[in-house]
Formats: sequence, C-alpha cells, structure tokens
Amino acid sequence: MINRLAIIGVGLIGGSLARALRDNGGVREIVGYGRSIGTVQEAMRLGVIDRAEVSIADAALGADMVVVAVPVGSMLDVLAQLAPGLGDRAVVTDVGSVKASIVAAARPVLGAKFRNFVPGHPLAGGEKSGVQASVSDLFQGRRIILTPEPETDADAVARVRAMWHAVGAEVATMSAQVHDEIVAASSHLPHLLAYTLVDMLVRMDNHRAIFENSASGFRDFTRIASSDPAMWRDICIANGDSILPLVRQFQTDLDAVAQAVEQGDEHALFEIFARAKRVRDSLIKKN
Repeated sequence: MINRLAIIGVGLIGGSLARALRDNGGVREIVGYGRSIGTVQEAMRLGVIDRAEVSIADAALGADMVVVAVPVGSMLDVLAQLAPGLGDRAVVTDVGSVKASIVAAARPVLGAKFRNFVPGHPLAGGEKSGVQASVSDLFQGRRIILTPEPETDADAVARVRAMWHAVGAEVATMSAQVHDEIVAASSHLPHLLAYTLVDMLVRMDNHRAIFENSASGFRDFTRIASSDPAMWRDICIANGDSILPLVRQFQTDLDAVAQAVEQGDEHALFEIFARAKRVRDSLIKKN
C-alpha cells in the first residue's frame, strides 16, 4: 500500500496510474503537479488526484512514492526541482520511453538519493494525451520495463515492481542501453515512419482525396502520427544513437523493395512479404 503518491505530470500515463491504484485500493492519498493550473484542476474535478501543489518539490514532500510522468526533454529540470522535496524513504520512478539519457541526468541531480531512483517505462499509451484521456485499465496486461542501475536499492525496485503489479501490469527488467535499443526498433522507428508518411502525403496535391478515400489499413498504420509531436521530437533526439542505425537500415531495405517493384521481381517481393507475415503472426500476441 502506498501511503502518499506524488504524480509529477498528471497526463495520460500519470493520470491512468493514479486511477488504477485508486480503483485497486493501492494508495491512500494522491498529490498531483501539472504544468498548468487548468491541468491539475481538471485532474481534481475528475477525481484523479486528491490535491495539487504549485511546485514540484512541494508535491514530493511526505510522499513515499513519486512518479515522474513528464516529457523526456523536461526530465532533467524536473528531477533537479524534485530533489529538495524527497524524503530519505521516498522512491522515485519515471515513465520515460528513453532510459540511458534519463539515468545520466538523474545521477548527478539526485546525488545520494539516486539509489532510490528506479527508471521505468510502461509499454502502454495512446495517441490521445492529457488527464482527460486517462483510464484505469491502461496498464492491464501491459509490460513495464524497469532499468535499475547497479547501485539502485533493491527495496526501491521491489516497491516499484509491486506498484505496477497492483495495476495488472507485467514487469520486466533490463539495462537502460538494451531497453533503448529495443524500443528504438519497436516504438521509436514506427512513430518516425508514421509521421514521415503522413507528412509526405499531405504535401501532395491530391492529399485530400488520399485521406478521404483511405481504408482501415492506412488508419491503423498512421494512427500513431496523431501522438504528441513535442514528446516524440524529444524522444528521437534523446535516443538518436539507437534510432539512426535503424533508419539507415530501413532506407537500405526500402531501396531493395523499390528495386524489386521496378524489376517486377515477384519472387523477391513475395519472400519479403511472406517472411514478415510469418514472423509477425508468430511473435505478436493477438489482442
């Protein structure tokens, strides 16, 4: 049971976690902090948080669990403001989709309190953002990746793991570097491709007809292009070292597909498509 939970950044992820813990009886009090008064007022109106604070440090005072749910680009500044309000027993975790850069930022600003910092990333979300989009079942059956460092306190890891288990999530552990390489392929590259495709099409003279006559396949592939552009800009910059090799490999592979189309190479196209279908059908869980 969490006595006092502080959510720094009451949006889709932070708000959904607060809702889930409240519904499951996993928390006694929830304190929130948001970038605007309107955000926290809406969170209180919706019953997502019990009260709000006007500063990050004040929101952390007396909290035994602090969840930082802000964009990756804001993490360093938020952690620096957070540190003075942390008690000796307070555990801090985050939900950023890049881990190595966050760990590097957290170590100097948290100082001795870094041992109670458990980097985390819930593999859940949606194209809609804001606390009004939060739902209590967002993490049910979803995977949460924790990337503790060698000096991370084992009890802190256990407490964060228990929090995610309480909302129905599956928890995995790996290094920050391995995490960043994996999500660059499974999440960051697909978002980059979706944004790029939509941006290319919208610059075509007949773009309105293209979008008006799109079928479900187009909508499924481009749905993630409706995600927060600022958030994904920050992610691409923060994880550039892992993303760039994948982009270059994709360019090479796309050139090979274009060559097969140009040459009418039915065998090459079929082999690519069949291999992709076979692997996806065997590895992606059906919802």
